Amino acid sequence: MPNIGPLEIGIVLIVALIILGPKKLPDMGRSLGKGMREFKTAISGQDRHDDDKAPALTAATDDELREERRERTAAAA
Repeated sequence: MPNIGPLEIGIVLIVALIILGPKKLPDMGRSLGKGMREFKTAISGQDRHDDDKAPALTAATDDELREERRERTAAAA
């Protein structure tokens, strides 16, 4: 198996820059990094417990939306 050196990495980066453009390249890098982290977490079996916080935030947001609807309905009447 051949080794990947700095010249090959440079060529790949230049081709990616030409294809994606300077605006999309950072977004693609972030997406790739996030996907690799999620894959690593899934493979290792570690649970980060990020889902525990989501329902509380969603519930607070839903309550706020309900309150705003009530206020709009009362103001319109």
